[in-house]
Parts: sequence; C-alpha cells; structure tokens
Amino acid sequence: MTSVSTKTNLLNLAPPQMAQFFVGLGEKRFRAEQMLKWIYHRQATSFSQMTDVGKDLRTRLEAVAELRPPTVRHEQISDDGTIKWVLEVAGGSAIETVFIPEANRGTLCVSSQVGCALNCSFCSTGKQGFNRNLSVAEIIGQVWVAAQRLGSVHRDTCLSQRRISNVVMMGMGEPLLNFDNVTAAMDLMRDDLGFGLANRRVTLSTAGLVPAIDALAERCDVSLAVSLHAPNDALREQLVPLNKKYPIHELLAACQRYQAKRPRSSITFEYTLMKGVNDHPEHARALVKLLRKLPSKLNLIPFNPFPGTEYQRSEPAVIEAFKQIVMQSGLIATVRRTRGDDIDAACGQLVGQVLDRTRRSRDHQAKLEARAHAA
Repeated sequence: MTSVSTKTNLLNLAPPQMAQFFVGLGEKRFRAEQMLKWIYHRQATSFSQMTDVGKDLRTRLEAVAELRPPTVRHEQISDDGTIKWVLEVAGGSAIETVFIPEANRGTLCVSSQVGCALNCSFCSTGKQGFNRNLSVAEIIGQVWVAAQRLGSVHRDTCLSQRRISNVVMMGMGEPLLNFDNVTAAMDLMRDDLGFGLANRRVTLSTAGLVPAIDALAERCDVSLAVSLHAPNDALREQLVPLNKKYPIHELLAACQRYQAKRPRSSITFEYTLMKGVNDHPEHARALVKLLRKLPSKLNLIPFNPFPGTEYQRSEPAVIEAFKQIVMQSGLIATVRRTRGDDIDAACGQLVGQVLDRTRRSRDHQAKLEARAHAA
C-alpha cells in the first residue's frame, strides 16, 4: 500500500503554484520554470538529476518536496499495440490508464476518479462503485508515467519522438465531478512548461453534468465529448441515470452554450451501440433529428463486453447500417475501431481483475497465518 507523505508533491503544482512554492523557500521565481522543465520535458525522477539546480537547493528540496507519480502495478500490451496500465495511487487504490497508438497519433486515456458514482448500466467502472477523486498529481501523473514508459520527449527536443499526441479524459470516473483537479491537470497538459499539447488535442468526456459544462466553458479551452448513448430520455435514463436530473434537451442546450463560448473547440457525441438496445434504424433517425442543428461529430462505439453485463455488442452490419443513416443526413459519424480486446478493453475491467487477485492473495495469506498461529 502506498504510504502517506507529508512532503509537497511537486506534480500537484501548476506553474503559478510552483512559483509560489519556490518563493516560499526564499528562491527566485525562475526556479519554477527550471523545475517544470525537469519534471515534464526531461521526466526527471529525482532532484539529484537536476544538474542546473544548486546542490544546497537540491538538499532542501529532498527534505520538503517529492516527485511522486502513481506507481505501475500491472501492464498489459495488446497484439494491436494498445497498452493498459493499472496504476496504484495513494491509499493503495488502483486506476487504469490506456495508450492507443495509431498511424498519425498516440492517444492516452486518463482516469479522473477511483471508481465512478454515476452507475451507468453498461459501464464496468460504474459497477465497482465510487471511492474518491484523484489529485492533480494522480491525474497528470498518469501522463507522466505513460510518457516515461513510452519514451516520449517534449516538442522542443524532437516532435517526431512525442508518442503521446492526444489526451482524453475518458478513463475511470466522471471528470466534471472532480472539476478543480481535472482542470488544473489539463492546464499542465497544455502548458508549454508542461506537456505542451494543443487545446484541441485535450478532450474531456462527460455523462452530462450541465452546470459543470457551463463552468468548463468559462474555465478551460478544450475539446468536449458527451456520452449520449440514446436519442430519447426514456432510453437514456435506463443507460445513464444522470439523465433523470439533466435530460437531453438541457444537455444539448449546455452544449450549444459551450460551442458559442468556445467556437474553436469541437464537440463529439459518443454513442455506444448495444445489440437490440439502442442500435435500431429508428434510433439512428431520432439521433439525426436531435443533433442536426448542433455542429458536432458522432462517435459510434461498439460495446466492449465485460463479465456480468447484460449487454452485447451490436453486429458489424447493424453498426454500418446505423452509420449510413446518420451520414446520409449530413452528420459526420465515425465508428471507433475496437482496440485491446485481448487485454480486457472495457474500462475498469482490468482494475477489477487485478484487485480480485490481490484480495484472493491477501485472503489466502491471512488463512495461512491463522493456521500457523493456531498450530
């Protein structure tokens, strides 16, 4: 289990907070820029590596600060190159981070919470319940860990070597329920002293927290993805219980406000296709009526089954027919290629399996110790 530290984890600090930290140590503000470059451009793992920082300051930093990203507990690599990590965070909890390589991009899927409280009926993470929000360090630390393990470097070194070109907040949890930490981490993803990603290459996905979408429009210029999954309230309430509080018309109104506030930011609607549930032609036609007045893209996602789920993946022919109905209306629609099927592709599934193995191991060890004590 990860121990609790009293030192300041510098991964928690965005540039303004980093500057304040060094001023508090009696140092000049330029030390913050030095530190950020060492952490995010060179991915230093210790203060001893920071050769342009004086020895006395490095010694002081060792006493009051640390560089503590999540630790890798488990790694799986798919035949298609997809990599899924189970990362341990403070308190011994586990989260997932997934890297998806493609010909012209490398996308990292990042978690925002340990578990999820929204309980969407088709989501493996939702079935595990909610534990807590992740800190800034635990969110940006996922990018840091992946960049280090992938050998990514910052653009001022060699752009062609930057294997992470896009970050999507689509992992475990609802990002907008951890608003402050998620937006602070996205600032570091986009800051030139951080990972230097363009605004459009950072995407936040939400199940539809309307007030938080409005707050995001004021706070962060990033791409927005909305987990829609149904073209009417009755069906969406079965799949996404949050719809009872924020029905579709309120959600789409918030998306229109976001588009007006951030006209250069794109909005993508995610629609997971489940066999016999939401994949009929009438669903496609209703979806067209719903979205045709809102400039957007539709991402059709074949369902990723997980143990215990009642849902099945739609047949390829059904998915293609659904796409054609949408496309013929003039909407832009793509089908997400299924990736990592051989490594527990459904979000949260691998964490569940790793935790189950850990529990079984602990239970077995406890039984052995009890027997030894009884003898």
